[in-house]
Amino acid sequence: MSLHVVVGAGPTGSAVARLLAESGERVRVVSRRGAGPDHPRIERVAVDARNVEALVEAAKGATALFNCAMPPYDQWPAEWPPLAGALLSAAERTDADYIMLGNTYGYGAVDGPITEALPMAATTVKGQVRAQMWIDALAAHQAGRVRVTEVRASEYLGAGAASLYTMLVVPAVLAGQPVSYPGDLDVPHSWSHTGDVAHTLVAASRYDGAFGRAWHVPSTSDLSIRTLTARLAEIAGTAAPALSVMSKEELQRLGQTDPIMAEIPEMRYLYQQPHVLDSTRTERELDLKPAPLDDVLAETVKSATTTLRSAR
Repeated sequence: MSLHVVVGAGPTGSAVARLLAESGERVRVVSRRGAGPDHPRIERVAVDARNVEALVEAAKGATALFNCAMPPYDQWPAEWPPLAGALLSAAERTDADYIMLGNTYGYGAVDGPITEALPMAATTVKGQVRAQMWIDALAAHQAGRVRVTEVRASEYLGAGAASLYTMLVVPAVLAGQPVSYPGDLDVPHSWSHTGDVAHTLVAASRYDGAFGRAWHVPSTSDLSIRTLTARLAEIAGTAAPALSVMSKEELQRLGQTDPIMAEIPEMRYLYQQPHVLDSTRTERELDLKPAPLDDVLAETVKSATTTLRSAR
């Protein structure tokens, strides 16, 4: 029974911790508030992961260090560099394998299927932040200081999923309200299930061939917003909502009062053109398949309903 340290107690970090614990591993979840799943093999500790010395102490003896942290979306340029630097340094100093949770921002706009072989070509601020994290980690791997791999997901669905879709569309569908979305409603888009993300992170951590490479989470669906939303409404037992394209001006107005929405304009390209991940290599080498879409949507509905009730 080896020790695995998971930094971040959000939906994905918690799912990773549970998977590891249920497979018999000892897990330490690190977060600022000492949060995490309740399980006899999971220890929860309160540590500011930007504090290198404290993080090194928390990761002593660990076989693997999982970066499932997520700074506030509107604070990435300031928050990610010191946090990512501390995590990489801790992995090097403790000789733990370093498994990063990433996304597709580092690729920039891509014409065609997105494969792991594509270079980092980000043109946005947040994309450049994510790209630099991988560039720095890969350089440390290539220098022989640490073993590093990154698992990249697209937009999230599932329990606790936080994405533009779960923020804007899911609550409106459950309330039977019209939906305005800042993107093309009819282009294919890859959707990542929180559980599938966790399974991919754990599988990559256990595969020697994963290190020095990035991996795409198998998508639960590549449906367009319009088709996905119609299916979501069926699962939720509500009428299919009226969909419209949110204008640039409307998005800007939302950003004046919502700091998260203020960050969306620079990433709008993700929603205006096809955005489809190719996970062929992940499915073949890590032997993974995505969860069925209807199961994922049912989980999304249940999670969102619980959240909405607790907020009342």
